[in-house]
Amino acid sequence: QVQLVESGGGSVQAGGSLRLSCAASGDTYGRNCMGWFRQAPGKEREGVAVIYSSAGTTYYADSVKGRFTISQDTAKNTVYLQMNSLKPEDTAMYYCAAATIGPFLYGATLPPDYEYTSWGQGTQVTDN
Repeated sequence: QVQLVESGGGSVQAGGSLRLSCAASGDTYGRNCMGWFRQAPGKEREGVAVIYSSAGTTYYADSVKGRFTISQDTAKNTVYLQMNSLKPEDTAMYYCAAATIGPFLYGATLPPDYEYTSWGQGTQVTDN
C-alpha cells in the first residue's frame, strides 16, 4: 500500500501562485503514474495533470495547460504541482493519486480516477 500526503495548499489572490507537494511512502514500487485531481464544492472530481515516472512524460487538462506544471523528485518520492496565474475557478480540494498504469494506455488523455488505487487526503486551494 502507498501512502500519499499532500501539502502546500492555501489561500491566494487571483493571479498568484502555489506549489503543491505529494510525498509518497510505503510500497511505491511499480507506481509509475502519479496524478493530480481536484474537486470543487458541488462539482465532480476532475483530473488536472499526470506524470509517468519512468519517462517523465506529463499531460494536462485543457483548463490548466500553460499555467500548471507537474514534476517529480524521484529521490524524494515526491510529486509537485506548480500552479501559476491562479483563477477563482481553480478553487478546489486538490488530491494526488498513484496508479500502476503505463503511459501508452491513455496516451495524451488524462487517466480516469478509477485507474488510481492510492489517494491522499487532499489539500485546499482557494483563489480569492
